[in-house]
Amino acid sequence: MVLVDDQVLVRTGFRMILDETGDIEVVGEAGDGAAAMEVTARTRPDVVLMDVRMPGVDGITATERIRALCPAPKVIILTTFDLDDYLFAGLRAGASGFLLKDTLADDLITALRVVVSGEAVTAPSATRRLIAHFVNAPTVPPARPDSRLTVLTAREREVLVLIARGLSNAEIAGDLSVSEGTVKTHISRILAKLGLRDRVQAVILGYECGLVRP
Repeated sequence: MVLVDDQVLVRTGFRMILDETGDIEVVGEAGDGAAAMEVTARTRPDVVLMDVRMPGVDGITATERIRALCPAPKVIILTTFDLDDYLFAGLRAGASGFLLKDTLADDLITALRVVVSGEAVTAPSATRRLIAHFVNAPTVPPARPDSRLTVLTAREREVLVLIARGLSNAEIAGDLSVSEGTVKTHISRILAKLGLRDRVQAVILGYECGLVRP
């Protein structure tokens, strides 16, 4: 993985934590977005831990450009600032995670492993605020069906609705009287069919398509 932060002491602290894991290798560091893009293109890490506010090229811009690489590494945005502007911009730039810098070391390590496995991670409040953003939007999404959803089965549409309402896999399983394994299978198929990266993007799509309405 690559560590990106404009403070050397912060990068050093993260490296010390990650070196203790035994299965996470730090292959590069950068102090700004431009250096992050160069190091990432050269080292081809699985994950980039990205700060937001840096001199020159900021973390959001760097994330978008890094995600355009092929193959594209996963990006977790790590910031002191728990602000919606960073959350939405980061997710739309292609980040797979959003965590605050006061996240516990064990939670950070877990997040890195989860992202590598193909899932998304956010700070506990992030998905709730994402949903609230649409619920409180001044305009209501159109009620007409969206052509992007025609590839889904009826059951997959049900699951997408529940994802967009913020339910966990366990809650979806209970609501539909199926196993969590079945829910995970449905979610994987939904993401693949719609070309989505993770369930956070599914939440956004559910509201943008009008499948779920405030």
